[in-house]
Amino acid sequence: IFQDDPYLTPKTSSEFKLFSLSQESGRNAAKYFISTYPKYFQKDYAQPHIPCLMPETLEAQIEEVSEAALIERIQMRKVKAAVDLYDQLQQAGTPVSLDVTNQLLDLICFYGDCDPEDVQDEPQTKKGRASKASDKLKAAWKENNNAERIFALLSEPNTHSYSALIRGMVKYGAYSKAFSTYTDLLNNQLKADVSTFNALITAAPEVKEKYNEKWELIVDLLKQMAEQKVKPNLLTLNAVLKALRRCGTVGKSQAFPVISEMRALSIDPSLASYNHLLSIFYKPGQTDILQEVMNEVSGKSFTPQDPDDACDPVWHLSLQCLDTKDIEQAYRVHELLGVGENWRLLGNDFQQNIYHARFFSLLCMMENIDVVLKWYRDLVPSVYYPSSNVMRDLLQVLDTDNRLDLIPQIWKDLKQLGHGNRQTLVEELLTLMAREKQNQEETFAECALDIKKMYDTGDRGKVMMSWTAGSLSDLVSVLLAAQRRQDAWEILKLFKTHNRVPSEELLDKFLTCIKESGDVNQALELVQISAGFCLPGTPKLIQRVQQEFLLSEQQK
Repeated sequence: IFQDDPYLTPKTSSEFKLFSLSQESGRNAAKYFISTYPKYFQKDYAQPHIPCLMPETLEAQIEEVSEAALIERIQMRKVKAAVDLYDQLQQAGTPVSLDVTNQLLDLICFYGDCDPEDVQDEPQTKKGRASKASDKLKAAWKENNNAERIFALLSEPNTHSYSALIRGMVKYGAYSKAFSTYTDLLNNQLKADVSTFNALITAAPEVKEKYNEKWELIVDLLKQMAEQKVKPNLLTLNAVLKALRRCGTVGKSQAFPVISEMRALSIDPSLASYNHLLSIFYKPGQTDILQEVMNEVSGKSFTPQDPDDACDPVWHLSLQCLDTKDIEQAYRVHELLGVGENWRLLGNDFQQNIYHARFFSLLCMMENIDVVLKWYRDLVPSVYYPSSNVMRDLLQVLDTDNRLDLIPQIWKDLKQLGHGNRQTLVEELLTLMAREKQNQEETFAECALDIKKMYDTGDRGKVMMSWTAGSLSDLVSVLLAAQRRQDAWEILKLFKTHNRVPSEELLDKFLTCIKESGDVNQALELVQISAGFCLPGTPKLIQRVQQEFLLSEQQK
């Protein structure tokens, strides 16, 4: 949350990003000091005691070689230390219970035989792309690693032992080995548990090449679940749907029957299930599957039930619905995000920004200005910092619905949002103000002079924009419309300063304004400016001055 200080409140997307990174950096710095020097943070001021505010115990308390010490290291997720202690117990002839050994296998297989700090850093993914499970894997399953070695030492491994090993092999890419281990489990007259089957179903597309072979293997695993009286769960459904994404036309024919069968077992789809369905069926332009999914999820509040529920399914669904350019569908998506805590499932800040940009751009394309402004006030800047492209969409709506009177307010917003130095956006703003007469000449003139300051100083003292003939002409036109002739004259001088050439039309317009005041000297100066630029219309301008002004002999 922001500090209660307007100066510290982010006003642009870049400031918000900097704020978020600074906040996270502060948290990490605090964690570092607490973790590195826990002895200085032992005093507990909280009443009642709040465990999460106290430093974690990072050092093992039990020094002797014992099963209790092994359990402690397993709970602290110290993989290498736990393996070393297990080997010491084996060398000393101290028996380790099967239950504790299975816990050790779970730890090793979950982290890929590495300590957590060696695998927790995720590689960078492309902006806007949802993270995949494969992105998070930095280690591959190594032949005869500690998990396999410790498993081989077990005289009578049970289902839990096999399950830990198989899930680890699938997680770290040893798919064929996982199926071989499953065969050993059956040969030892054991039954697999649901987690084992879920892992094997996920691995099925990796060990077969043809679509029908992949599906046959999945069906065979589901039949074995039934034979072994293992009840499937939501993760089973999602594992099958995820595998069907790799099965081409077979996936399309089997996806809905699978969901129907699972529903008969009281297993309802989760967000990840719908995301898998969209991946199987959706193609740009085909809206039927989107409509069906939206009918299913509308009005429901979702909580993650599957790890893939947190892999941005709401974000994918939202963008696919917005791609259809169906405004009613877009409203349904936005309404869904407002139910319960669904907005949390939209993804990170970058993904939320993409969603809001697409949503607001669609509004600008499909709705009238009153509706667009209502959403603009609701979203900006409380939940969304629009880009310069989106603000250009807004200007086009103002133009289309003839609400250019709002331009001065939009200019204030542009500056606050950090777009005051976007040249193409500023030039479009000047063009709209200069194009036709409004009843806002005075406010437009103030706005135009404020824009000029941005050209003079730029952002934070740096000149960010350069004058063009078009922007200077538009600025002069706006000032002339407000009868700000002296201000317009100062701008006209900038043409020479910045090596720009004014148009004949602009000088004609300026002469008309001078005529109203009868300032002969300024009219002559205008002729000299035109001659200085060698404009072809200079003789015509001279003729107008001679006809419309009373000139002395010297002036003639």
